[in-house]
Amino acid sequence: MAFRKFLSSLGINAPEVDTVLGTAVVRPGDVLEATVHLRGGGADVEVERLRLDVVTRAEDREQTETGWENPLTIVSAAVDGPLTLHAGEHRTERIAVQLPWEMPLTHVLGGRSLRGARVAVRTELAIDKSVDKGDFDEFQVHALPAQDAILQAYADLGFRFDEAEVKLGTPRGGQNSKVGYWQEIETWFPQHYGRAGQLESVFVARPDSLDLITGSSGPHLFEYAELDQDAWTKRIDEHMRTTFLR
Repeated sequence: MAFRKFLSSLGINAPEVDTVLGTAVVRPGDVLEATVHLRGGGADVEVERLRLDVVTRAEDREQTETGWENPLTIVSAAVDGPLTLHAGEHRTERIAVQLPWEMPLTHVLGGRSLRGARVAVRTELAIDKSVDKGDFDEFQVHALPAQDAILQAYADLGFRFDEAEVKLGTPRGGQNSKVGYWQEIETWFPQHYGRAGQLESVFVARPDSLDLITGSSGPHLFEYAELDQDAWTKRIDEHMRTTFLR
């Protein structure tokens, strides 16, 4: 990405930056690696800050349903600075970002995209008290195997996926959450549960297990070591019938 704002605010010979992600697909809990290429402009400059922000689209922070102007920062990583970027110098910095286990998902069930879900990296460069956050470098966050197993159960039971939304705060039943947001995955009830409307599901994931929250019910614990698609589908079906069947 090129910092067009710097070209106008610092002159035509301003520095440029390009960020290349090590992979376009990650999962919650992964380390996202990026290589930042800096190219000096027409004069030496002091780079006060070089930072990568992992951001997501949050409903609470956007004015429209499709807004992507004021994203929520999930996690950040920076290069120790300040550093001097000489005129015409080509400099490479490598940054690794540890993603949280509760990272919002963008893709499920082997690559199916979730409507409304977006995550990206923004590269923030501060020079001479001017700050540019650059463009969005979007990437994909695929579901953990246990998350996919639960969502596969939903699909097998006839639930239809609608969209995903990230909201600020802690969901009801999310007392084990370690972050200040949650992602709702919205699905439509199938007719055989005798209930119209949507079901909002939330994952609170950890290295060895996750909590599933369905509507106001939960948390329901699922251990990764006990992953069994048939057993989990049966368990979820029984839960839906017990909790939501009219």
